[in-house]
Amino acid sequence: MTQGSDDNYETRGDMTGSNQAGKPTVVVVGGGYGGIAAAKALDESHDVVLVEPKDAFMHNIAALRALVDPTWLPRIFLPYEGLLTNGRVVRDRAVVVDPGRVVTASGEEISADYVVLATGSKYPFPAKTDRVDTHHAQEQVRRAHQALDQADRVLLVGAGPVGIELAGEIRAVWPEKSIVLLDVADEVLGGPYKAELKAELRRQLLETRVELILGSPLREAPPTEPGELGTFTLATEAGTEITSDIWFRCYGVVPNSDYLAGTLASARRADGFIEVGPTLQVAGQTTVFAVGDVSTADAKMAGFAAREAATVADNINALTQGRSDLTNYESMGVAIAVPIGPTGGAGQFPGQDEIVGSETIAEVKGRELMVDRFSELFGIAAGVAKP
Repeated sequence: MTQGSDDNYETRGDMTGSNQAGKPTVVVVGGGYGGIAAAKALDESHDVVLVEPKDAFMHNIAALRALVDPTWLPRIFLPYEGLLTNGRVVRDRAVVVDPGRVVTASGEEISADYVVLATGSKYPFPAKTDRVDTHHAQEQVRRAHQALDQADRVLLVGAGPVGIELAGEIRAVWPEKSIVLLDVADEVLGGPYKAELKAELRRQLLETRVELILGSPLREAPPTEPGELGTFTLATEAGTEITSDIWFRCYGVVPNSDYLAGTLASARRADGFIEVGPTLQVAGQTTVFAVGDVSTADAKMAGFAAREAATVADNINALTQGRSDLTNYESMGVAIAVPIGPTGGAGQFPGQDEIVGSETIAEVKGRELMVDRFSELFGIAAGVAKP
């Protein structure tokens, strides 16, 4: 959930049933992947209030595609008004969250029987944006696209999933640009992934003429802002010189959790993530849950956030019914799909000994980047763009 909002409003699904008389209230704080999944799953059984400062959900999985091809922009901003049938959306920022209430920046105090913390994380643009208004967010992407279009040489700092995907997206649109992918680590795709997967991604990057400079950081930060046109030359600690016209930072997850107050503050770790137990209840709490990037439950991916939300919905339903047999969240294990452009990439799926090749990655993610699936979740017909 991006901090800050220009204005506040409330949208409802079914206005005639919006009071949800007699139903316990669930306040979902944050409208990212985990938040929308939890709110949607509880919309029939509870009085759901989704608190989110943005006017539309940004489908971040396709954000890098929209950077290189802005015709995708209308497809990745999905208005929250189409998400819930019965519940309501409050466009505002949560500034205080206690087990029984959420206080917004405008001063509204929302009583809660259950709270779901789904405020996600900050991440450098263009993978995410801090703009709360769709128009401003889209303009930010368009300006960066224009700058990128004029650049002959591109530097991407961070060779994790975002850096690899962005390199592939740029190469698919601009075959002649120079692309340098740099990381302090000596391999691409750091993390608990198979060596075969890292080797295959490296092979494909080199095959598409992406230059890899690994194992040494830059001696100093670039003099321009990320996404800003401006030629510079820098050296790595190892002495390799890099000249570039534009650069992007492709690392740095920072959880959004500074709004926690009272008894909830003790569950916030020093690194900002919120400690949860096996049932995804926040440490020391019975009626407060946390999902997605802000939680310690699993890896920071949209698919995992949705699975966590399903577990939380089951457990809130159980508590509402007076049951104590809550469900423990079960991780799928290590899993990732990394496209390199619409037709390339590789991945690692649970239960499979072999890595997954480009054809499968293109089918499950790379070509359409799950846009239609999320459009349908918000009540938008597949393939229909909203201005």
